[in-house]
Parts: sequence; C-alpha cells; structure tokens
Amino acid sequence: MEEFAKREHDPYFQAQMATTSVSGDSLANRVWVSGPVIIGAGPSGLAVAACLKSKGVDVLILEQANCIASLWQIKTYDRLCLHLPKRFCQLPLMPFPKDFPTYPTKQQFLAYLEAYAKNFDLKPVFNTTVVRAEYDRGCGLWRVKTKVNEYICPWVIVATGENAEEVVPKIEGMNEFVGPILHTSSYKSGDCFEKKKVLVVGCGNSGMEVCLDLCNYNACPSLVVRDSLHVLPQEMLGRSTFGLSMCLLKWFPIQVVDRFLLLASHFMIGDTNKLGLGRPKLGPLELKNVSGKTPVLDVGTLAKIRSGDIKVYPGIKRLACNNVEFVDGRIEKFDAIILATGYRSNVTTWLKDTNLFSEKDGLPTKPFPEGWKGENGLYAAGFTKRGLLGTSIDAARIAEDIARQWTHKHEAFKSLQYHPAM
Repeated sequence: MEEFAKREHDPYFQAQMATTSVSGDSLANRVWVSGPVIIGAGPSGLAVAACLKSKGVDVLILEQANCIASLWQIKTYDRLCLHLPKRFCQLPLMPFPKDFPTYPTKQQFLAYLEAYAKNFDLKPVFNTTVVRAEYDRGCGLWRVKTKVNEYICPWVIVATGENAEEVVPKIEGMNEFVGPILHTSSYKSGDCFEKKKVLVVGCGNSGMEVCLDLCNYNACPSLVVRDSLHVLPQEMLGRSTFGLSMCLLKWFPIQVVDRFLLLASHFMIGDTNKLGLGRPKLGPLELKNVSGKTPVLDVGTLAKIRSGDIKVYPGIKRLACNNVEFVDGRIEKFDAIILATGYRSNVTTWLKDTNLFSEKDGLPTKPFPEGWKGENGLYAAGFTKRGLLGTSIDAARIAEDIARQWTHKHEAFKSLQYHPAM
C-alpha cells in the first residue's frame, strides 16, 4: 500500500487509474477510504460498523435505499414480530431495552436499530447503489463503483444479506390470472382482503403468518404446501424452543435433541401430517445444518388449519382467469394470490469475485462458521442462515480481524491525503 501511495503521484499511473474508473458512460469521482467500505445498512452492516468503530476503525457504509434496515422498514408486514426471543436477536455491544417484550414487534425492532445507529454514530450514505466491486491486483486495493463515485479502499464488507431480492416463481398462466398476484414484500395487512379467497404460496414462517393475518381480517386464506417441513411450537416447557434447543445441544448430540423436539411437538401440536404438513426425514436441527431450511415456529396458524379456517393445498399446476389448478387435479377459484416464496442474495451480480460467494446462490461457498472471510480483504456479514445471532458472530470476527491490520494500513493511507466522506 505504501508503494501504491507513491505511485498515485506518478502521472502515468494516474492515467491508468482514470481509464479504468469509467462506469457506464460517465467517469466516476474517486473517493479514498482509509477503512473498510460496508455495503448494506441493514442489521448486519450496522453490527459490523459498530464493532469496528468500537475498535477505532473508520468505516463507510453504502446503502441503496433511503433508510437503514430497508427490508424491515419497507418490505415486511405490519404484524411481524421477532420469531426468536430478543436475547438471541440483539446486535453486539447494545442489548434491547429491558421493557421490550420477549418477542419485540417490527416497530420496536426498528426503533432499536435507529437507536443503535445513533448510539454508535453510524451515518450511511443513502441512495447509493453499488454496481461493481472488484479487487485491483495491480494496486492491492478494492474499487467499489456506484453510479456517481468510485471508492478505493483496503477492505470490502458485503452486508447486503440473504434477502436482497424477491424470489418470484414462474407459474403457468400467471399472465392470465385476473386477480392481483403480489409478493409478501408488498403485503402489509389483510384489511383489503376481507371476505376474499386468497391463496398463499409458500409455507415458511412468512406464509404461515400471512395466512393467520388474513384470517384475523375475515379473509378466506388457503396455503400451498409444496414440500415437507417441520413445524414446532414457539415455546416448550415455558422456554423458547430455540433457546431450549441451544441449551440441550451443549449436552446431547443433535440427533438426540431432534428426537426430543419432535416428540414434544407431537405431544403439544399433534401429528402435522394429518393437516397436510408432512415432516422431512431429517430432524429440524439437522435439516437446518444440512440445507439451511428453517423450521416454522407456530404462532397460531395450526389451530386455524385444524379448524378449517385455513385450507391446505399441494403445488400449483397452472392458473387461468380466477381459477387455480393444483397438481392433484383440484380446481378452485381465488380472488388473489400472495407469493410467500422468499428472497435471495444478489451479490454475484455486482461483486466480481468467485472465491467467497457461490455463483449459484450468492451465498458463501464455505459453511458456517467459516463463510465470513474471503481473500484480499473481502468479508461477508449476515449470510450464515442463522438470523441475527449469526450476524453478531460475523460482526465480532470481522472487526477483530480488520482491527489487527488497521494501524499499518491507516498510516499508509495518510499519504493519500484522504478526507473521510462520513
């Protein structure tokens, strides 16, 4: 880096840099950043930034939306609460307020994130979309390009998360269906679906909870269950199922804990196979480790399925007008369709690196807990498929690793006469 700082004043080298700083049809303004550039101002980006600042490391956060935690602020439904107890969801260095309930609401969680950003003086650069990030081996630095600027920095932390883009499946006849078809990212509440027949496609936590919300607004929801899934009570023996599982795993093998969870679930919520919700062969925790598929924590939906208020259907074969034909041959009329089909990472569309992230799904190629660090100063935060607890683990590791390198690289950057954009 010291050599690069000297070369920066070489006219020939300046010309080389200028010719490669073009993004689209415009020449990017170059901004020197002595610390890491964090891409994404969701919980993961905020957590990493707070940990780094606590160690005296300067950071720059780039966020494509106009607010922090845009997924939570813009793309979640109103009744959403954290599915795990707050002690498993708090970010590093700052716990939730003591007066918050065990499962904070969406509004409470957002208030916590706003307070978190204020407490650590985190000021993301909003409305800034990264179009390309690439490691320049010639100078040994990262070049992060937006539509306006090119940021030159020694480290890049990808914190855009597993839920960057909506997954919208292709279903035969979608263009023919006369009612609205919307993704859960556009769903807020069931108040506009009163007395309407609504088909919810997808049986994860979101699909289950949207069905329950629709019931509470006197809609007539049905649920498409294409695959097997584990449904567990949210709490067992007076404790959260997740917390109990973590405690048991300290003493017993995962297969033993899985057998206990399934036995307790059968006793508490009955045989879900009779409701059209078949269980996978692997236990819930083992399946989570192997595939990343999260068990559904029941918050009241099963009772509605059992009472007939929510009907269960298999996969969809085709759509036509206001009819839905299912793979078992049944045809039913629906007024609207809600796609609870999840999200995916979009990292590989802009990050020019194939070592840390898979081209297939945009997730780290190394399994947890090794997927947080790549080569040449590249890091990933919030891609563990372990929620906010995994985010906190990533943030602490990344901050510790960069802090060890900070002093030397920061001194080298002083010669570049960089003035922080923060």
